[in-house]
Amino acid sequence: MFLTWLDSNSWLIEMAGQRVLLDPWLVGPLVFGNQPWFFKGERTLPPDIPENIDLILLSQGLPDHAHLPTLKQLDHAIPVIASENATKVVQDLGYTDVTTLSHGETAIWADALEVAALPGSPIGPFLVENALVLKDLSTQSSLYYEPHGFHNAALEQLETADVIIAPIQDLVLPLLGPFIQGGDFALAVVNALQPQYILPTASGGDVEYEGILDKLLTMEGSIEGFRQVLKDNGASTQVLNPSPGERVEVKLSSAVMG
Repeated sequence: MFLTWLDSNSWLIEMAGQRVLLDPWLVGPLVFGNQPWFFKGERTLPPDIPENIDLILLSQGLPDHAHLPTLKQLDHAIPVIASENATKVVQDLGYTDVTTLSHGETAIWADALEVAALPGSPIGPFLVENALVLKDLSTQSSLYYEPHGFHNAALEQLETADVIIAPIQDLVLPLLGPFIQGGDFALAVVNALQPQYILPTASGGDVEYEGILDKLLTMEGSIEGFRQVLKDNGASTQVLNPSPGERVEVKLSSAVMG
């Protein structure tokens, strides 16, 4: 398994012989609701768009997961597996091969990769987006992804995961508390699923943010601090913290070769 963090919530996952692009934001600014005064992100070093993508995965329909400028530029013939909300985004853009995953549903891709959807991040009072579980059907190795740190379903429904991609630090709004949940929430999912590795997502990289929301948000915790928390709790999970664009080989000790 190889993982490349493309900054923000964007990842290239090489698993089960497939190249999977997850929640890509690769070109142009990130703006919510066409209101840059409220929140705007700009990449300081825009990444190269990965080539030979087999599958696009979209966990949410929000712009930092289903990023319109990026999705407009990608080949619309690339198959997509998406949450219900993200499905609307790519269908409106003209993508031709879209599979919608609702909570509890599973899709098999290329007879090699299983993608399952769990309830993940609540977006407002009526919408809950997807957490995703990817399983290599040959080795049975698995990866769990939840970009905002809402792990209730994983704690209840998953027995284990070899790799977790999730926030490690808290992103906090005054009076409202964590908007992105790391810290204790990350520790809870590590204790429950006993992964070999955890990789932080939604953390600071080569991105500059501005706007009212950015001025209100504060980041709490650190990668090194979380490593110490794991050590203090007797966890054997390793924290991998790649730089944007760095391709990391994840060597799993218990994968069953098929």
